[in-house]
Amino acid sequence: MLMSQGRAARLHYMANAFRVLSSGDHVVCAVSGERIPLDNLRYWSVARQEAYATAEISTKAALSE
Repeated sequence: MLMSQGRAARLHYMANAFRVLSSGDHVVCAVSGERIPLDNLRYWSVARQEAYATAEISTKAALSE
């Protein structure tokens, strides 16, 4: 599948997966601003519809709710 290189994707985050709403090759971490390649995306919040770069960042974000 060809993806737009250098362009951020828009995703809808679900419990065990995400759906691509607009194509791209990465998303941006909601906390650190780091680019996360879609192939490496493992952590997100369904409630906040946000992506996180690491498990540690995801945990800190969840605890701040």
